[in-house]
Amino acid sequence: MLYPNNIEQKIGFDTVRLLLKEACNSALGASFVDKMTFSDDFQKIRKRLYQTVEFRRILSGQVYFPSSHYIDATNYLNKAKTFGAFLTEEEFHEIQLSLDTIFRCIRFFDEDEENAYPHLKALSRYVDLDPIVLRKINTIIDDNGKIRNNASRELQEIRRMMLSEQTRLRKVLDQILRQAKAEGYTPEDVSLTVRGGRMVIPVLAEFKRRIKGFIHDESATGHTVYLEPAEVLEINNEIRDLEYRERREIVRLLIALTDEIRPFIKPLKEAYHFLGMMDFIRAKAKVALQLDAICPALESKPLLSWYQARHPLLQISLEQHQRQIVPLDIQLHEQQRILVISGPNAGGKSVCLKTVALLQYMLQCGLLIPLAEHSQAGIFQSIFIDIGDEQSLENDLSTYSSHLRNMDYFVRFTDRQTLILIDEFGTGTEPQFGGAIAEAILEALNENNSFGVITTHYTNLKQFADRTEGVVNGAMRFDAVHLEPLFQLEIGKPGSSFALEIARKIGLDKKVLEKAKSYIGEEKVAFDRMLNELETEKRNYEQLHQEVTAKEKRLHKTAREYEELKDFLENQKKQIVNQAKQEARQLLEDANRVIESTIRTIKEQQAEKNATKEARKKLESVKRTLKPQKKVDRAPEKREVVEGEIQVGDAVRVKDTGAMGEVTYIKGQQAEILLGSLKSNIKLDRLEKIARKELKKLQPDNAQTKHNINLNEKMANFSSNLDLRGNRVEEAIPKLENFVDEAAMFGLQELRVIHGKGDGILREVVRNYLRTHGHVKRTEDEHVERGGAGVTVVMLK
Repeated sequence: MLYPNNIEQKIGFDTVRLLLKEACNSALGASFVDKMTFSDDFQKIRKRLYQTVEFRRILSGQVYFPSSHYIDATNYLNKAKTFGAFLTEEEFHEIQLSLDTIFRCIRFFDEDEENAYPHLKALSRYVDLDPIVLRKINTIIDDNGKIRNNASRELQEIRRMMLSEQTRLRKVLDQILRQAKAEGYTPEDVSLTVRGGRMVIPVLAEFKRRIKGFIHDESATGHTVYLEPAEVLEINNEIRDLEYRERREIVRLLIALTDEIRPFIKPLKEAYHFLGMMDFIRAKAKVALQLDAICPALESKPLLSWYQARHPLLQISLEQHQRQIVPLDIQLHEQQRILVISGPNAGGKSVCLKTVALLQYMLQCGLLIPLAEHSQAGIFQSIFIDIGDEQSLENDLSTYSSHLRNMDYFVRFTDRQTLILIDEFGTGTEPQFGGAIAEAILEALNENNSFGVITTHYTNLKQFADRTEGVVNGAMRFDAVHLEPLFQLEIGKPGSSFALEIARKIGLDKKVLEKAKSYIGEEKVAFDRMLNELETEKRNYEQLHQEVTAKEKRLHKTAREYEELKDFLENQKKQIVNQAKQEARQLLEDANRVIESTIRTIKEQQAEKNATKEARKKLESVKRTLKPQKKVDRAPEKREVVEGEIQVGDAVRVKDTGAMGEVTYIKGQQAEILLGSLKSNIKLDRLEKIARKELKKLQPDNAQTKHNINLNEKMANFSSNLDLRGNRVEEAIPKLENFVDEAAMFGLQELRVIHGKGDGILREVVRNYLRTHGHVKRTEDEHVERGGAGVTVVMLK
């Protein structure tokens, strides 16, 4: 049951219907929008919602679904029912196009082997139309909506004769026109034209007597007449006669084709019902995508457990002005059935009420609604609303009288399956009496176990909600410091109107304010002040809570990264040890084989001197191979280091590479160094100041010059792309380290590391390492067309 009759206009559902009609491809789908109704049947509502969810998946996926030629041909079918009537070429062409769309839709669901769209596929099973209908039409009507030449032998012969006569006609007229042009009888740059269905030539009016024939028309100025020469009269008559014969044959074919499809009228209408449903459900899915709407978890009982609820029309309006809507969290259940919302004017109370009304109505009409994914929604048998001014001059009703009449209806007909929505409860009369009547009505509605949302300013209703089971207070949040609404709903405490604070902000006289306080009474002022203080303390607490939560997230992230790094190092250590053991085992086996072979050789040769020497040499060679080489420490080339701060023009040496150069520019902690002919940006803490005479030693035959030349060659050949695909972790990290260090030395800003997607292990190791590297500013995924998550883009500092 719905109350009042104009509930859709009251809550804005008529605008939602317009959005759906705009999203339809045809009048066929729009007719289903007009027929869409509120339902309290749980199974029917769920089926409608699941159909929309499946179509939304189709639209948001990478699958093709027919989207053109959603044509309503039901009027043509009604016309074809009459015996003797026939459809025109244009009408058959529209049936042809729309039937092709219907069969392509059915084929889409038939090819759905994974059964991803079960509820939509179920609709296609109701279509029991033989494809022969479309084949019969295709046999007669071509792709342009015209009768085919080969539709019958008679038509084919007629059109062949017409073509022959038209060709003969054009040859004769071309000859006459050329002669007329030569004698100056025609205007310049004229050609053959048609008047009254007959081919004619343009002739200057003063020469119309020079050519025998019939005048069919003249130009607007009268300077030119359109003349049919006597020589082509018979040819034109023959063509006209053939056109009449063609038309009679076309009508005969259309009548025959209409007779052939007449037995299929009923299944054709069912097919067009299916096409209209597809258009309608597709429109619902398009609007759902626009609103980011979902299907909440459904319950067959009355329930509202909504998170991030958004008024769809307000959302669209704000998005057009690049503004964000403030979502609402609302819960109504058996222990908390009626929500009494209070708060300042223009704070969002009415918007909250209309959001509940519109979203619940949309849901029970089978539309997806804009909520967060973990929301739950129930079903109500009735929705009663009292919103806006119902003043009626015809019925001699004042605003308050109309509200009371609505309340009387609510009290008599509400039950535990009813959702009531009342805006500005109790207003319109003297506050003392209006508040008392409102409280009594609220008590009666609560005794009926109904669900609802009510907005008010009355303190007695807030107090009633505070002490009554099943009723709960709610407040629209308000910034008590800046005196601005936050448009956030908080359930569990009443709201303040902030009337005194707003009056103080706009500059109302202090004496007037003090008098107002005395009239209100100290108790009510203290109560209102307490609400304001609670609001301020809550905001401070929320700010502190957000800061603590952010710190906890950072701490958890750091701890997780530490654990991941620890696990990685442990695994790497195990891998290195295992590899070393395997290599040592292999060396021992190789050595044993050589020793055994040597002993066998000596025994076989019976200790022959030369053979023994040769075997010993071979053994010594293997021994040298197995013996680890001593590491020769080469003393680093000493350079004279100069104390003092590095300035522009100083000679410096890069500590870790030994390269020497001159400082050309300093910005912050970065220095630009000229290394031979190469410029590089390097951090100051990687440099040490040296004597200028050290630079003078860099002659062409000097090793350092060769080093700089090598750097130039290395930079010229350096690639900003590193491909690590196929590398193990222990192989990839050293390569990555050298790659980033060299890029930083060469002053590059952006690098690409190609690691592939796979299981994501190599990608995670690479990115974890890059996050800890001193030269790396940030990392991000490459564009999806250039590798996406399989490539990491590295931005250097």
